[in-house]
Amino acid sequence: MEVATLARRTLWTGGAVQERLRRLNLITTVPPLAVVGVLLLIFTARTWWHVVLQVVGLAAALVTAERWTAGDFFRVARPCVAITAVVWLAGALNDDSTSFYGLCIVVAFTIPPLPRHRLAALLGLSVMVAALGAPNLLVFDDNPGGRLLKFVVVPAVSVAVSTAFTFVSQRLYDLVAELEQSRDREAELAVVRERMRFASDLHDIQGHTLHVVKLKVALAEKLVDSDLERVKEELREVHTLVGDTIVQTKELAYAQRRLNLSAELENAKNLFEAAGIHVRVDREAEVDTHAGELLGQVLRETTTNILRHAQARQVRITLTASGITIVNDGAAEAGPPELNGLLTLKQRLADNGGELKVEQQDGRFLTAAEFPRREGGR
Repeated sequence: MEVATLARRTLWTGGAVQERLRRLNLITTVPPLAVVGVLLLIFTARTWWHVVLQVVGLAAALVTAERWTAGDFFRVARPCVAITAVVWLAGALNDDSTSFYGLCIVVAFTIPPLPRHRLAALLGLSVMVAALGAPNLLVFDDNPGGRLLKFVVVPAVSVAVSTAFTFVSQRLYDLVAELEQSRDREAELAVVRERMRFASDLHDIQGHTLHVVKLKVALAEKLVDSDLERVKEELREVHTLVGDTIVQTKELAYAQRRLNLSAELENAKNLFEAAGIHVRVDREAEVDTHAGELLGQVLRETTTNILRHAQARQVRITLTASGITIVNDGAAEAGPPELNGLLTLKQRLADNGGELKVEQQDGRFLTAAEFPRREGGR
């Protein structure tokens, strides 16, 4: 549940990061474009008509840039291209070589987000920019070489260069967006893992308890006519076991459940003896708390599997400083049973640096969980 809460928080944070990224793009893109446009207006506009053209082109360019940072500029792209194209044509006819600035910016923001045919679009728009500036050579016949450079070559090249810079910025933005999407998927995966862990732990608690209750009730049925006191004792134990299971289920729901390896060892010993299985426990050393919880889960799952699937007469449990080994002699000859609970625990141990090994040979079934020893003997 804590992981689910963290996942929701991560998803919210991802949206907040996207908004911060948009604001950053807005701050780093729109003001510089506005400053350059204003400087061109101050230093190049010679008539009021030049001022009008440059202001209209700059406004269209800023609208496109602002919508680009929001990821919603396609609906304004075509109108802004048309407006700035008219501005550039009017500027060329009025001998204003800087009125192509707005069209250059709009084209630069329009091409990179296209899903395909970007190069063809860039070539086509560059040719359009050059064609819109060419009428200046027809209206003004002085210095044709210089006018060709100012109204045809420079605008077309400027469109290509500005588009390249915008494409790099777009790729960076896309990479950050993909990173945020990856974080969202990680959060969703964490929720799935938490649900699987919760289901596995719930299975451990409920499945183990129900099987033990089944054994004790069956034993009470056999003794009901011969040993009434023993029947009462078994029923009291069933009542206590069910109460403990309710408490453990609540602790699991509130993420407070902790397994005690010593208690699990004693519980396993009592269950095997109650089922008529001879059990031997060799406790060679102690393990740390975190490893003890995981080893307790392995022991509980293995105990349930032996009682349910095996016809064991002897069980040996060996606890070392680095792990636990459980061996029983009741393995079926038809092949190993499907032990889904142990497979889940195997992954959980692997995630915590441990290893779970399961072997069946000559009627013996071995389950061994081990953690690598650390320096200092821990």
